[in-house]
Amino acid sequence: MCKYVVVDKNMELIDGKKISQLLKDELKLEIKNKNLHPGLAVVLVGDDSASQIYVKHKKKACEYVGIKSFSHILSKDVSEENLLELIEELNKDEKVHGILVQLPMPTHIDEKKILLSVDPEKDVDGFHPLNVGNLMSGKNTFVSCTPAGIIELLDRYKIDLAGKHAVVVGRSNIVGKPVSILLLQRNATVTICHSWTKDLASITRQADILVAAVGKANIISKDMLKPGSVVIDVGMNRLANGKLVGDVDYLNAKEIVRAITPVPGGVGPMTIAMLMKNCVKAAKNLS
Repeated sequence: MCKYVVVDKNMELIDGKKISQLLKDELKLEIKNKNLHPGLAVVLVGDDSASQIYVKHKKKACEYVGIKSFSHILSKDVSEENLLELIEELNKDEKVHGILVQLPMPTHIDEKKILLSVDPEKDVDGFHPLNVGNLMSGKNTFVSCTPAGIIELLDRYKIDLAGKHAVVVGRSNIVGKPVSILLLQRNATVTICHSWTKDLASITRQADILVAAVGKANIISKDMLKPGSVVIDVGMNRLANGKLVGDVDYLNAKEIVRAITPVPGGVGPMTIAMLMKNCVKAAKNLS
């Protein structure tokens, strides 16, 4: 039974850390009660520091939930052929239910070719074209973790989407496009904005639900928001002084919105929690 948090009229914070912890606790209990033995293989190529941190966080989450993690750290000059061979081995390994290839890859490797080589039934990142197509068709499938985490947050906070105008700022394959489809599936009316959108502010001011996924610090100001709206900030931007901020001017925006995710502590923790959820789903599917 899921635990839900109800947003009251004065609430400003959509707490991703809190909800991600609830979700991980639920998954931990499910793994124990159903005697599951999920396994997640993480493939990291090169020495990108950000990627190493992400992998560390994912491994820690696996340990907490009860997922066996298999790390494959490859040198930055590994051949594409050897990488494909490794993924094929993982596709066949019955102990591995989920495969995550950490992006970005070195320039000599074709990322699309690598992602296509992952068994769709083990594609817990939701990046394989088959799973993307299933999402578009409304089928039960693996959904990329950040968009899935956004919907999970909205659900847990009992934010009704039906009939609402949802504006998504950003059209990436990883966040913008899939979250737009998920919002459509919840009967929201969806507008997608991007770098070619004219008069962005006039559109964002119409949003009952705003998802900001651009990757530009504080690009969404208070005067671009509709009073009483719900704001989901996907941005993770490092300022010159080292401070981490989102795409939305949080300090000013929170004065007029109904609810908003902070950065950090909003969408970010949900991404890893949804990866754990996808891995447990894969283990159940493949059992």
